[in-house]
Amino acid sequence: MSKGIILILAAEFCFALATVFTKFVTNDSSVTGVEATFFRFALGLLIATALVYKEKTPMRPNNVSLVIWRGILNTVAVIIFFSAVQFTTVTNANMLNMTYPVFIFLVAPFINHEKSPKRFYIFLALSMVGIYLIIHPNFQKINPGDVLGLLSGIVGAFSVISLRMARKQDSTTLIIFYLMSIGFVLNFLVMLPFWVVPKGMVAVNIFIAALLGVGGQVFLTYGYKFITAKSGSIVSSGRILFAILFGVTFLSEAITLRLVAGGVLIAISLVGVSFFEKKLN
Repeated sequence: MSKGIILILAAEFCFALATVFTKFVTNDSSVTGVEATFFRFALGLLIATALVYKEKTPMRPNNVSLVIWRGILNTVAVIIFFSAVQFTTVTNANMLNMTYPVFIFLVAPFINHEKSPKRFYIFLALSMVGIYLIIHPNFQKINPGDVLGLLSGIVGAFSVISLRMARKQDSTTLIIFYLMSIGFVLNFLVMLPFWVVPKGMVAVNIFIAALLGVGGQVFLTYGYKFITAKSGSIVSSGRILFAILFGVTFLSEAITLRLVAGGVLIAISLVGVSFFEKKLN
């Protein structure tokens, strides 16, 4: 269990820090968040290919459809998330993305027929209040980045469910390889109309963000090999703390009582869902 906790924490640390460097990129140039994710998938594909070659992993998945869906859903979630980083704060984007464990129990019954107790909806309600406090809409001007951040959490829930199902039949290395391959192709097609050649420190920051993103994905995928999805979601909530710390330290983002309250409610929801789900199992 301790190994899984360390790997999941390392993953969330990398993910949060990757958003900081992506924010540097989008603040200092006309490079979009979508283009930044392309380099993440490109670097990830190189590393995944090397792993497949080293381990002599059979290239045909046991469950082709699940592995493909994992790749597609992860790609969509990542693109939406880093687009959110471009338009809102690092803190908001990460907090809203971290709602994905709460949405997992909401949509899981319709996908793998896992039933959720009614008490779980209390945590869903708490999470919704937290989301409201973070977005704080005036219904006249809503930050599109906040909406994208929430949407990335919803799509991310489907992505994690597909990962849990795919890992039952296929190896971690193979799943990562197809994830990066699908992400590389899809992200390239989406990015192409907005392509800008990165130069100087922008290129350096893109590379660092890509390296952190790939590292986070590897840590996350391997981490769930040693920890349950329920316990993992509790540990994953640490990214909220990392995001606040990095946002304040590197980007001078303002932290308000309302924002902290929203983050606390989301964290309580994650812990509550994970705790009761663990008791059920």
